[in-house]
Amino acid sequence: MTVSVIMYKRMDISNAEIALYTSWLYLPWVIKPLWSPVVDVLGTRRGWVLAMQLLIGAGLAGVALTLPGDDFFRYSLAFLWLLAFSSATHDIAADGFYMLGNTPHQQAFFVGIRSTFYRVAMISGQGLLVMLAGYLETRWGDVHRAWAVTFYGLAGLFIVFAAWHQFMLPRPAADRPGPDPSLRGVFSGFGEVFASFFRKRGIVIILAFMLLFRFAEAQLVKIAAPFLLDDRAVGGLGMSTAEVGFVYGTVGMLLLTAGGIIGGLLAARNGLKHWLWWMVAAINLPNVVYIFMSVTQPESAWVVNAAVGVEQFGYGFGFTAYMLYLLYVSQGKYQTAHFAICTGFMALGMMLPGMASGWVQEQLGYQNFFIWVLIATIPSFLVVKLIPLDPRFGRKDATAPDGGATS
Repeated sequence: MTVSVIMYKRMDISNAEIALYTSWLYLPWVIKPLWSPVVDVLGTRRGWVLAMQLLIGAGLAGVALTLPGDDFFRYSLAFLWLLAFSSATHDIAADGFYMLGNTPHQQAFFVGIRSTFYRVAMISGQGLLVMLAGYLETRWGDVHRAWAVTFYGLAGLFIVFAAWHQFMLPRPAADRPGPDPSLRGVFSGFGEVFASFFRKRGIVIILAFMLLFRFAEAQLVKIAAPFLLDDRAVGGLGMSTAEVGFVYGTVGMLLLTAGGIIGGLLAARNGLKHWLWWMVAAINLPNVVYIFMSVTQPESAWVVNAAVGVEQFGYGFGFTAYMLYLLYVSQGKYQTAHFAICTGFMALGMMLPGMASGWVQEQLGYQNFFIWVLIATIPSFLVVKLIPLDPRFGRKDATAPDGGATS
């Protein structure tokens, strides 16, 4: 979803089409709880991780194969859908793998590092891969060929990842197949898993939190790269593909990494509730830098890097609160399946606002769109005030919380 926004922009697809169709790629994460019981029962989480990495490699090769063709938009989107389903399944397995091997305190301690590496992967797409594609665009003068070669390289990399992880991933004793691998066994407790999730104390405001905490970010993330790439005549900054990759792959990555790690360390020391308001402010208020850039249209690379760096640090610090609260909500008997449900709602909260963001931007222009994004941060502050949260959660001296699982 991240790389495709930049790629399709370079291939002259409109902002409205880019935002709409790439937002649909969130759908597998929205509905992944429907097949999470299969991952829980059939095979090990480790085995699913390896299989999905191989399938992702095949999907990336498919994208590369279709890009030089005349109908590249339709067919490359089809392979991106395959990638999305494979990645969503990988998420289910990797999330369960993470929780099986860590205590609640360890989950809190490592959540900043974990979310940072998640973001580093995204920055690698927006940064290093985009810089490579931009270099090849300049060298060959062929946008489609440049991106196809980039995706072929990425496909090979995922095959290498799968081979590496076959030998290096740990084998937790708790990571084992379910007791009844039959179809009936897979879905026998499915209804109870979902019912127990929606019986959680404060579930209505919990759902509101998951859907609205990133309401502004969901819109900003679809338009930020097109804004940097678009011509100055239409309100953009007129940057090249390689320059955009450099912005996200250097200062942006360093400050985002720092924000994520600092957020995790502070939450582990004082508990999530102590830092929650600072984190919701951090993920939302730095969006004002895009208003500044849309008004001034700075030509200095230093100014653009500094502005994106501020936003990325705030995102890294604030996103820690979101992921940690999902872990809090998931605590209990069905923690793997409940976390999958939580991340499904997280994806829905990104998908719906993102789908309309391109159309909204085309109606308002970049400057007014970024003002709207800042206004759209208000729901985040409202829902944070109301969520149930044990003040001790995340601290080393805290006992395992129920995560609001009481009926």
